Amino acid sequence: MSGKMIGVDVGGTFTDIFVLDESDGTARVGKVPTSRPDQSTGFLQGITEAVTDIGSVGVVVHGTTAGTNALLERKGARTGVICTQGLRDVLEMRRRDRPRTWGLRGDFEPVVDRRDRLEVPERTLADGTIRTPVDLEAVRTAARQLQDQGCVAVAILFANAYANPANEAAAVAALREIWPNEHVSASSEILPEIREYERFSTTALNAYLQPEVSGYLGRLGAALDKGGFGGEFMIVQSNGGVMDVDTACRFPIRTALSGPAAGVIAAGYIARSAGFDNVITGDMGGTSFDVSLIAEGRSMLAPQTSIDFGMVVRTPMIEITTIGAGGGSIAWVDKGGLLNIGPESAGSDPGPVAYGLGNDRPTVTDANVVLGRIDPENPIGGKLARLDVEAAARAIDAHVGQPLRLDTLAAAEAILRVANSRMAGALRLVSIERGFDPKKFAFMPFGGGGALHAGAMLAEVGIARAIVPRYPGVTSALGCVIADMRQDFVQTLNAMLDGLDTDMLGTVMQNHHDRGMAMLEAAGTRFVAREATFGLDMAYIGQTHTVSVPIPVSVTEGKVQPPTQAQIAAAFDTVYRDTFGRLLPGGVRRILNLRSAVTGKRTKFDLATLAPTVTDPARPKSSRKVHFGTDWHETAIYDRLSLPVGSVITGPAILEQPDTTVLIEPGLVGRVDPLGNVIIETGPEAGA
Repeated sequence: MSGKMIGVDVGGTFTDIFVLDESDGTARVGKVPTSRPDQSTGFLQGITEAVTDIGSVGVVVHGTTAGTNALLERKGARTGVICTQGLRDVLEMRRRDRPRTWGLRGDFEPVVDRRDRLEVPERTLADGTIRTPVDLEAVRTAARQLQDQGCVAVAILFANAYANPANEAAAVAALREIWPNEHVSASSEILPEIREYERFSTTALNAYLQPEVSGYLGRLGAALDKGGFGGEFMIVQSNGGVMDVDTACRFPIRTALSGPAAGVIAAGYIARSAGFDNVITGDMGGTSFDVSLIAEGRSMLAPQTSIDFGMVVRTPMIEITTIGAGGGSIAWVDKGGLLNIGPESAGSDPGPVAYGLGNDRPTVTDANVVLGRIDPENPIGGKLARLDVEAAARAIDAHVGQPLRLDTLAAAEAILRVANSRMAGALRLVSIERGFDPKKFAFMPFGGGGALHAGAMLAEVGIARAIVPRYPGVTSALGCVIADMRQDFVQTLNAMLDGLDTDMLGTVMQNHHDRGMAMLEAAGTRFVAREATFGLDMAYIGQTHTVSVPIPVSVTEGKVQPPTQAQIAAAFDTVYRDTFGRLLPGGVRRILNLRSAVTGKRTKFDLATLAPTVTDPARPKSSRKVHFGTDWHETAIYDRLSLPVGSVITGPAILEQPDTTVLIEPGLVGRVDPLGNVIIETGPEAGA
């Protein structure tokens, strides 16, 4: 292999760059402030600073928050909906839930205004029978009205289109003849799955994002081409796989949580390579703290999530719990005298008070600076020469110390205790509250600030150890480089297992397989292997909730051999018994959906190439006083990237590197493993 692979993760505060030179296995990292409002500026700046010749780059893989931010900030395009008569308000009624538990009224507004939701005559029944063919002239009239009202994207949402897409397909064909751009989404193309609200919501949000995301990716692609880039440009999906740009432009909803998903993929690969199959990841950036759990080497996939209240997205994605507790999260005291952290963040501009760019409210980073845990002379990721410690201290005094009657150091420690408590709560949510014992897991902190809080997580959650990757500040960007290409499909079957038409099942599975393989071929990238996996959503008749049942399937020379009824029954019984501890005697098994995934396995680079090659004994480059609890401790400062394999560092110690700072608290020991990771455990015997 030759050439360079670049992973780019755009976060709320920083844009991270990971450059892998496949010819010699060397890697470089970079970090620049995220540009606002157009993230493409920071994206291109990061690449040009990391690589002088873009023409030497073979692959650029991008993890983006553009779609997520557009949803959270309601900055998508004005979108129209053309739907079945009587279903105009499905997006507004949702599941009859509400933003707040108490009160008679909610204040939720769908991303599509009611005046932009138009009805047309058509009706498909639940069994796929077309009772009323779609009125195409009504569709054209509605389309012209939406254009006159200023809509630049449109979604077709017809009842029961998952069972028979014919009416939607006819409407889409007519619509695309007169719609002035490509921003047309149909529910049967986005999510051919039962349950109207989830299908409508996902499709409407896809349409809402299309102009924003496709425009953003178009600007990136054009700028890369102008710089001489002639390789592959791919985008990370929420399921942890990657897709080509054309697919991302058609299905932008699949980019929700794209960046955090790349971090989980990288963390899982790093942990497995280091010998740990059970790991809880904690990605702490400037704006948020993202937590995910990997058990037995497998990331948890959720079939749907809610980006914000009422914004339900039903597409496979890595389960990630996000809280507003990043380095830039603002500390404030409420009217009741309670100290809070976030969710408001100072971001990269103006950033923490210590940046000196105009913010006067203290952040988590300011507390770390005041307590000596971050070197003010060497700030990461920006253009600053020095951090303003004095300004950070004044802000902490004014906004936290005085209201709580604490001195500066006590107020800074209080900020960290509250932040650590919130982060520990997120770790418990994904582990203890879901039946996993944290003692059997390692914690992998990454992002620019995660490694500063590893010791606190061990103490508060009871996790056995922490694994700090070689380049924790750019782990999500590294995940972009190693992620596989993956396409997910779903089709509602809504059939009883007894009497199942296995030929029909085989036809749908073959269709998913062929479409997935065609997408892999169209991507033009190299794969070391290709695989297709299948599963069924199943339940007993009368049950609302389903269990996910992996089914045994053989694929020979591209021909899918569907499972028998007996094989499906046995697989369902196993999963159901493992989940609920029993079966229902006499229960009638029902198949709701078929889910398929086609994956192209991309080449993984050997993490050992990132390991340190130095052999000189570890020696601190300096020392400084760092505040822990109630006292100052003289703390050794090390150049983390110069520590040889096998080094044992006893806390208190700080390991500095360009993309982050690693804190080893008193009573803990850090050990450099053969891959260059730092394993932090309770000491001193832990380092033996």
